[in-house]
Amino acid sequence: MLYYLMPSRDIRRNLATEQYLLDQDFDEPLVLFYIQEPCIIIGRNQNALEEIDQRFVRENNITLTRRLSGGGAVYDDLGNVSFSFVTKAGREDFGNFKAFTQPILQAIHELGATDATVSGRNDLMIDGKKFSGNAMYKKRGKLFSHGTLMLDVDLDVLPQALHVAKDKIESKGTKSVRSHVTNLRPYLAPAYQNLTTEEFRDELLKRLFDVDDLEQITEKQLVLKKEEEEAIDDLVATIYANDEWIYGEAPPYTLQRRRRYPSVGIIDARLKVVKGKIDALTFYGDYFGQKDSQELAEKLLGIDYQRQPLQKVLDTIQADDYFTHLSNEELLDLLVD
Repeated sequence: MLYYLMPSRDIRRNLATEQYLLDQDFDEPLVLFYIQEPCIIIGRNQNALEEIDQRFVRENNITLTRRLSGGGAVYDDLGNVSFSFVTKAGREDFGNFKAFTQPILQAIHELGATDATVSGRNDLMIDGKKFSGNAMYKKRGKLFSHGTLMLDVDLDVLPQALHVAKDKIESKGTKSVRSHVTNLRPYLAPAYQNLTTEEFRDELLKRLFDVDDLEQITEKQLVLKKEEEEAIDDLVATIYANDEWIYGEAPPYTLQRRRRYPSVGIIDARLKVVKGKIDALTFYGDYFGQKDSQELAEKLLGIDYQRQPLQKVLDTIQADDYFTHLSNEELLDLLVD
């Protein structure tokens, strides 16, 4: 396994670096670590304007961007460490968060937080509270599985910066965003209580490689060339700092069909129906999918907004490709029942 510690503290550049490395060929898997100044990262399928408090984000200089992977919006600051495993993928790997979080979880146990566990679809929890959310993205036989690790994040900012859906909060059995999340620092062993974010990152890395000193694995550290840095600059400009990518274009709609599924997440379908036919359709939500859900939406344009015509189209696809763990029947019920 190779590793790369991103020097940037800008989430847009860090996500661009991750995307660039996903597209490269390596003989070994990669593990990436990155730390960033205050930012909000929305999932690929989310509506940015509905996920954030725009005024608060602007007045507090919080960077907003969108990632390639699905899942929900997260807030990061310099008290958070993000990690990403980049590797080849089989179909069975997508959605298998336990496989990719297990090495991180083991390292956290060794640092003293022995009660940390995997919970739900994609969370790491301790004492009934979330300290890590995870997401995946797959492209041409490769994938990355990335996640956050809240060591010492400013939890007071979360409820002010993010609008978290009421049904998502209620599904966790909690009353607010603030009461649902926690930092890891209080749960670490005394010897690690005063670690800086960078020192915490390095302790995790040493345990992933089973070494006592990072000097023992310098040959495993990835170094980027100038032309690679320039390619990453282009990705920042054209994607991660591009308002068109971040905000997208929310079409007008006449119907909203929204449900939350325990193993899938929230799916929010916005439909515009003209003369009985689907004229516009956009899917929002914190779901994951191996294929872009907008490709499915385009297949349904011009179809009569009735169960039988819709079923005929859905019979030609697998809903699970677009919404991981969702059946075709559940998708049909979402759209028309």
